[in-house]
Amino acid sequence: QVQLVESGGGLVQAGGSLRLSCAASGRTLSSYDMAWFRQAPGKEREFVSGIRWSSGTTHSVDSVKGRFTISRDNAKNTLYLQMNSLQPEDTAVYYCAARAYRLIIATVASQYNYWGQGTQVTVSS
Repeated sequence: QVQLVESGGGLVQAGGSLRLSCAASGRTLSSYDMAWFRQAPGKEREFVSGIRWSSGTTHSVDSVKGRFTISRDNAKNTLYLQMNSLQPEDTAVYYCAARAYRLIIATVASQYNYWGQGTQVTVSS
C-alpha cells in the first residue's frame, strides 16, 4: 500500500504561484510512476503532469507546459508541483496519484491505484 497526503493548496491571484506537495509513505517508490491530476466542479478528473520516480522522466499536458513543473525528492519521499503564472482556469481540486510503472506514464485516472485526499487550488481573476 502507498499512502499519499497532499498539501500546499490555497487562494492566489491570477499570475501568482503555488507549490503543491505530496508526501508518500508505505512503499519504496523506485518502481512507481506518480502524477498530479485535477478536477474542477462539474468536470472529469484530468491528468496534469506525471513523473517516473526512478529516472525523473516527466510528461505534462500542453496547457501547463512552461508554467507547471513536477519534481520529486527521493530523500523525503515527496512529490511536488510548482505552479507559476496561475490562471482562473487552473482552479480545481488537485490530487496526487501513484501506480507501479508500466511502459509509459499513464494519463488516465483509472490506471492509478493510489490517491491522496486532494487539495483545493483557487485562482482569482
